[in-house]
Amino acid sequence: MTLKVKVKPLSPMIGNELPLPRYATPGSAGLDLAACIEQEIVIRPGERAKVPTGLAVQMPNANVVGLVFPRSGNAWKYGVSLTNCVGVIDSDYTGEIQVILQNLDNEQPFVVKRGDRIAQLLFVPVFQADLMVVEELDETERGDGGFGSTGTL
Repeated sequence: MTLKVKVKPLSPMIGNELPLPRYATPGSAGLDLAACIEQEIVIRPGERAKVPTGLAVQMPNANVVGLVFPRSGNAWKYGVSLTNCVGVIDSDYTGEIQVILQNLDNEQPFVVKRGDRIAQLLFVPVFQADLMVVEELDETERGDGGFGSTGTL
């Protein structure tokens, strides 16, 4: 299934030095987002940095959201993830996509270079809720059992 999404390059690097976001493999769920920067960004242990992508997108309608996720390779190899865990690109936001990277490593700085793949962008359907205030919720097998209530295996 495909979705038509408008993309606007905001930097002359896009399409010249840097490609448009692309899927790394035919089975990839997310488009790779790259750092669109003039010079390297050094993120020291425990610090975070806002990294521009040089791109803006427009969702086809209000029933689609763009979700920005960390790249698992960066998390595993370098201890780098997204400060906000998942970035949300609402259907009415058309500004530049920027990625908030955080260096969770205790010792090594992380260097972001132009063109480095820093995150991945997924497009997901959205349902807006019509909240209904009730006195009771329907009973379920789990009920109000929370953290760890279903066991560890």
